[in-house]
Amino acid sequence: MEFDFDAVNEEDSPFPEVRASVSNIDDPEMPAMTLRMWLIGLVFCMTASAMNLFFNFRQPAPSVSPLVLLLVCYPIGKFFAFVLPITTYRLPRYLGGYEFSLNPGPWNIKEHVLVYIMANVAISAPYAINAIVVTQLNYGIPVDYWFSVLLVVATQLTGFGLAGMCRRFLVSPASMVWPQNLVTCTLLNTLHAEDDEEPGSITRYRYFLLVLGGAFFFFFIPGYLFSALSVFSWMCWILPDNIPVNQLFGVDSGLGMTIVTFDWTQISWIGSPLMYPWWAEVHIFFGFVLFFWVVTPILYYTNTWDLAYFPLNDSNPYDRYGNVYNVSAVLSASNRFNLTAYENYSPLYLPATYAMTYMLAFALSTCVLVHTILYHGRSLLNGVKKIRVEQDDIHAKLMRNYPEVPDWWYLVCFFGFFLLMVVVVEVWHTTVPVWALLLSVALPTLYVLPSGFIFAMTGQGITLNLLAQIIPGTLMAGDPVANMIFKAYSVQTLTESTSFVQDLKLGHYIKVPPRATFLVQFVGTLLASFIQIGVKQWMFNNIPDICTPNQPSFLTCPHNEVYYTASAVWGIIGPTRQFGKGTLYYPELYAIIVGAFLPVPFWLWQRQYPNSWVRFVSTPVVLNGVSYIPPAAGINYSAWFAVGFVFQYLIRKRNFAWWSKFNYVTSAALDSGTVLSLVVIFFTLQFPKGGLNLNWWGNTVYKETADWTRMALKAIPSNGIPLE
Repeated sequence: MEFDFDAVNEEDSPFPEVRASVSNIDDPEMPAMTLRMWLIGLVFCMTASAMNLFFNFRQPAPSVSPLVLLLVCYPIGKFFAFVLPITTYRLPRYLGGYEFSLNPGPWNIKEHVLVYIMANVAISAPYAINAIVVTQLNYGIPVDYWFSVLLVVATQLTGFGLAGMCRRFLVSPASMVWPQNLVTCTLLNTLHAEDDEEPGSITRYRYFLLVLGGAFFFFFIPGYLFSALSVFSWMCWILPDNIPVNQLFGVDSGLGMTIVTFDWTQISWIGSPLMYPWWAEVHIFFGFVLFFWVVTPILYYTNTWDLAYFPLNDSNPYDRYGNVYNVSAVLSASNRFNLTAYENYSPLYLPATYAMTYMLAFALSTCVLVHTILYHGRSLLNGVKKIRVEQDDIHAKLMRNYPEVPDWWYLVCFFGFFLLMVVVVEVWHTTVPVWALLLSVALPTLYVLPSGFIFAMTGQGITLNLLAQIIPGTLMAGDPVANMIFKAYSVQTLTESTSFVQDLKLGHYIKVPPRATFLVQFVGTLLASFIQIGVKQWMFNNIPDICTPNQPSFLTCPHNEVYYTASAVWGIIGPTRQFGKGTLYYPELYAIIVGAFLPVPFWLWQRQYPNSWVRFVSTPVVLNGVSYIPPAAGINYSAWFAVGFVFQYLIRKRNFAWWSKFNYVTSAALDSGTVLSLVVIFFTLQFPKGGLNLNWWGNTVYKETADWTRMALKAIPSNGIPLE
């Protein structure tokens, strides 16, 4: 069917957020898969992936974000367009006779976004690296290069195949907004669009540079010179020994009721508040207030589950003596569970916010499935029947110009990399049975659409961490390595699939040919896996004392310690001793039942009264929005919501024209300037020769409070907490 693309130039997205940041025009002749794109993208992505893998083992550590690469590769692309010859070359006929040019024209937005997409899926440290390092160091099992690289490739790319099968549900529909992409689109359009400066106004590009420069220089104050402005717990400075005040108003480990911080990294810790839709911010903050400003203090100050003996907000499990739980004390010499040692030592206790997070995760595991069936069931059924889920918006219409990626490409990836995972666990005798792998991949397959719907509409995805630890901990009790591999495969498959879908939507917004997006995602992820495992092997072969507490270069492997603790707690001690009948935390399991019924009354009410405010209620967003606590603190939510209220409600309501032009530019500029400043501070002031530290009141006052030292409300008896 012929389609008149010229007739839709004035058509635009039904969502104002998308209209404000995404162009509704396209040039199908604009080159995308150019040689210079591949050169710039691969060089930068492989370098950044190696750096991030190195920094993954360091504490503290920066990371090279895709946003930094997006900014850095822009002048490089411009330079290549200026110096490379414009000559067109033709391959010999026996090689296909294709024509190509080293310089097909100006560095354009489609080349730029492909470099960003490659970086977004490839440069982070792979989750499976934790399982590899813990297996090697903590459990003393030799791990070779090929096992490591094939495990990483399989865990990274199974989700790639799963993502492709979700396109008709999560990419094409206009209602699947993907808020993170709006910031990226705004930044790309700001760099590449030539908007005219109106009298008395300012172009978005100039505004971006001004805010970026301001954010860059301002961050030196809370980030280095006066760090108390970051941890701005001023009430705790006045009453440093008052434990309830520090717990409620503290910034480091408290509930953040002071609301104020001057550090953009604190404000945007859970994501930029200028990115999230206002309705999602209201949901998330309501959930935070209800569960962490109301329910958690009630449980804590009534000493429910002995919570008052431990810090209110902490990410470490504790023993009955008030110390961080010593996992090695309950292990035998062969790293197996020692029941006698466990009974002589201590059960495992959770801090209040940790216990609340587990309860919410139990509720969310069923709530999100029921919500998806009730609210999106018809769309899913139509999608399965290949019926259009929604009417195409302008962006979907413009994408008809390009051939789609066949479903069988993604199916081959999904089943191919699953079979590779089977080969890995069988050839290297990992003790993971094939049926466990089937269950491991079934979890992300079940949750990819529910997670994708929430991620696409709110900017927050769902994690499988809890289920991916409890299920193998129950079915393969006493086998920590099997638990780690199960968890790595399940968690990473869901994480990567949502990341891949997010970038497919970004390509959809910028009008990149889908097959080009497919290739850069696949090639970038595959090559980065080999590079990162190579860097890991080199580090462990050449750096002395790596992953030890006193390593001279601070390569102490903090992520691996957390992963090791989790593997021992869930793989060795096991969920039955933690949440089984008769245990302290057994009542939390009732949240699974509550979660299943939670969406039903809201769904029935909005069906009866379709115009009521209840139609905007999304129970999974309320439960999932607070899942960053811990390690997030209350200030990361209260300050985040305060800034979101100003930009996403007040300014959007009172000056929509300014908001449409500058809101997402502001977000991109604050993120970019702060990240660049953080990297400069780290490499020039904190990293060389152990760092240059400023020791004065403004950098120490917050460290002299009960908030910083994480004091508990009640003192533990000399013989430990009594066992009932």
